[in-house]
Formats: sequence, C-alpha cells, structure tokens
Amino acid sequence: MSVIRNIFETNQATHFGLGLRPLHYEEIINSKPAVDWFECLTEDYIDQSGDDFMSLEKIRVHYPVSLHGVSLSIGSVDPLNKSYLQALKKLMHTVQPISISDHFCWTGVNGVNTHDLLPLPYTFETVEHLVSRIHTVQDFLGRQIMLENVSSYAAFSVSDMTEWEFISEVSKRADCFILLDINNIYVNAFNHGFSAEEYLQGVPIDRVKQFHLAGHKHCQTHIIDTHDAEIIDDVWDLYAKAIGRFKNVPVIIERDSNIPPLSELMGELNKVREMSVLSWNRSASANDRTL
Repeated sequence: MSVIRNIFETNQATHFGLGLRPLHYEEIINSKPAVDWFECLTEDYIDQSGDDFMSLEKIRVHYPVSLHGVSLSIGSVDPLNKSYLQALKKLMHTVQPISISDHFCWTGVNGVNTHDLLPLPYTFETVEHLVSRIHTVQDFLGRQIMLENVSSYAAFSVSDMTEWEFISEVSKRADCFILLDINNIYVNAFNHGFSAEEYLQGVPIDRVKQFHLAGHKHCQTHIIDTHDAEIIDDVWDLYAKAIGRFKNVPVIIERDSNIPPLSELMGELNKVREMSVLSWNRSASANDRTL
C-alpha cells in the first residue's frame, strides 16, 4: 500500500460525535452545537449532488466528518463493486473524511442487494476471503478502513472461532481497524448466548479506533438493533467497561428512526463525555499512584 493515512492521525476530531441526519441539518448549520465531529452515511452523499450534499458541504466547513457506509459488502463472494469504490474514492477526495468505515458483513449475492447487513460464517476460509478483499480496498483508496461488528439474529451452523476472535484475526491480518459497536455486542450476546464482557476482553486494544452507541428493541426472545430509541442502562454499563479497557477512543451516537430533537441527542452525548472524562481521570490517578 503506497499512501496510508491512519485513522484520526491528525487529531482533527477529539472524541464525541453524532451521526449526521437530515432532520438536524438546519440547526447544526445555524447554531453550531458543541459536537466534536459528525459521522455521515456514505450512500447519502456518494453522488455529490442534491440538498443533502449541499448541507454536508456547509457543515464540514465547521466540523470534521467521517464516512460510514453500508454497501461495501466486504464478505460477499461477488466481485468488489468497482463503480461504488470509484465513487467512494471521489467522495473521499472531496470531503476529506477523518475515517472511512463499513461493516463485517455481506449485503447480497449475484448482484442482488438485500439492503441488510448479513452475518458471516466465522471460519478460517472467510478470514482469508476478507483479508484479500480488504487489502484490495485499502490499496485502491490509499488508506486504512474500519469495519464494524454487526448485529445478527441467526448464526451459521459451522464456525471455527467466536465472533470477536474472527474480527480480531481479520483486522490484524488485513491491517485494518475495528469500529466497535457496543450496542451490537449487547444485542448479539443476548441473541446468541455469549458474554459481552468476554467479547470486550477478546478484541485487541490497538485495533479499536471508534465506538458506536445506539438503542434497540427488546422482543423478549431476541433483541433487534433498531437505532430508534434511547441507549439503555445495560448498554451504558457495557460502554463503561469498554472505555475502561480501550481508553481514548472516539465515539458516535446513532439514531436512524424516531429521530428526536438535536437537544435530546446532545443530552446523551454529554453523558458519554462525562463518563469518558471520569474514566480517563480515574486511569490517570491510578497511573500516578504507581509512579
């Protein structure tokens, strides 16, 4: 790989951000809320035209932005979508994102897009497949990418490793980074019966460069990752454990439906900030006592 820019290497963004949604464009442009950065859904802006893109151009004058996609389909057996990658690269050059991310998943086969983030079999063969494709993508873009752990409601009957072992192995061998979605860990732990804390402990610290936090819908027998509600206490508790292990990692709060006023999301963002600063201060005090 010739030219690689590491995630957040310029420190343009500090830590606490929101997913950018059209409902909030006007307020963000006019009032410039105390948000460190915004995460933009790649597919909303990839054509670089229309009102959404014009709003993004105004917003990025004042805020760092990242690109978060759902169409890379890194796990598919279909060839990589060259048209999508070319459009992504053009968008990257235009908006100069601090990071580019997508998901550990596949979204279709034989050219058919399911418009869903489908889970992968956690096998050595799948690791090899993803590593090769990630290398191709990173070489083409000229930078490292992040991939996010996805929520799932079914699992393949044969796997060689756990989900966290799988994403860890892929990220190390492909030299990419992990976007660790705390809510998705909680959802999958319930749906598949594993320990969320064990998941956190099993992911390499040096590979995690961003967190996601979001809400979900509890259906008694399973949990659906809906991004349509407030973050629940159990997910906040898991986030507290995550920042205790991973320390200084930027975080985004996502809301994709039932989107509330920006002030409500700012309340959650302020809680993230307070929790993180408290954790960092405790860590610093502990380090001081050992000197």
